Amino acid sequence: METLTRIAPPELVETGLIDVQAHVRVLDGDVLLAASDRAVSTAWPEANGSLLVPEADVDMAKLSELALGEDGTVRFAATSGEPIAWRDSRRAEDGGALIGFARKPLTILMEDRRQGWEKVSTVDRFPRWGNISDLVRLMDVKPIGADAYEAPTYGNIQRNVVEGGQLLGGVIVAASRTDPAKRVVSAHAIFSRPAGFDKPLDVKVNRSRMGRNFSTLAVEVAQQGKPIATGAVLLDAGADDLIRHDAAMPDVPGPAEAIPYDFGLIGRELRIVDGAYDPDPDRIGEPEIHSWMRHRWQPDELCLRQAVLAQPTTHWTIGAAMRPHKGYGEIQAHRTISTGVMSSTIFFQEDPDLTQWLLYSTRATHAGAGLAQGEGRIFNQAGRLIATYSVQVMVRALIGAETGMNDDRLM
Repeated sequence: METLTRIAPPELVETGLIDVQAHVRVLDGDVLLAASDRAVSTAWPEANGSLLVPEADVDMAKLSELALGEDGTVRFAATSGEPIAWRDSRRAEDGGALIGFARKPLTILMEDRRQGWEKVSTVDRFPRWGNISDLVRLMDVKPIGADAYEAPTYGNIQRNVVEGGQLLGGVIVAASRTDPAKRVVSAHAIFSRPAGFDKPLDVKVNRSRMGRNFSTLAVEVAQQGKPIATGAVLLDAGADDLIRHDAAMPDVPGPAEAIPYDFGLIGRELRIVDGAYDPDPDRIGEPEIHSWMRHRWQPDELCLRQAVLAQPTTHWTIGAAMRPHKGYGEIQAHRTISTGVMSSTIFFQEDPDLTQWLLYSTRATHAGAGLAQGEGRIFNQAGRLIATYSVQVMVRALIGAETGMNDDRLM
């Protein structure tokens, strides 16, 4: 059976037999071993657990029984002879046997079938990072004192690094909580040190200026007393249009023609135009990535919707910057190339509807001296400009050993 390692306190991990609410397919190469609508995980987040499938939904003829394991568990091998499955000691709700499948040698695909999937359907690999409500909870910072907030921990073990977009989202929410009568119109954050999911984040707001029309707030994010990120946020009480025009939406294929991408986040559907977000170092193209995104659900509070809108803006610049350069791709990130987001800025032109398709259009305008710069715009499907953003990233040779990512998906 798989050995599980948890980095989060046990109280953050839900255990039991948890319905994954997906149509699950387990493949050994091109060979289908199981297909089920009744699969369960032994923990949530799924990264803390194993996938179990009712034996009735498994093609047992394609598995060969091995000797009992040290714990007395019956193990099974694929055609290669490698152990890939076991008969679990737990039982399904109907009393039937459950077969557990190892993650690494197999492809486990999960087609979301949760309520509302007709609107936003996703196909992800097991284990998934979490769902959209998990992401919102992490950015929904809570007050713990005067202009002081805290972001919670999360029990995920795939990659214990909080990405920059989530930190930017927390900065936006903290500023809005401090001056709730105004709307965030721009937010900037510099990321100075990595943060982990297994410890809370402390967010402190300094009221630089609280005006009738505009407020300027400085935000400091720390973890265990160490600075993680520094932010600056501008809020506006709002005004009617005096003049108005927008940049034109790029002429790119729509979401129906774009290629689905496994985001690892339940309830967020992502499609990449021309499959341009490709880690292959030998595929080259223009330094740009166009990605369509929509969500099954969105929070009611504007600042949380803004945080969700801002969170993925940090994902595209590194990939876009590498596209024109043969021999360099994101598959090398944290292995032979050191990459990371250094700073990010977003300007909000319109209030977003996250349940509708939004186009994130990113172009890397410069790469050199170990850095790259990305400029992006977010449009709704009608061509209305929703937000603009700018991201600076690090792309340089890796010096020394680094543990790297265990999962190449986004979040």
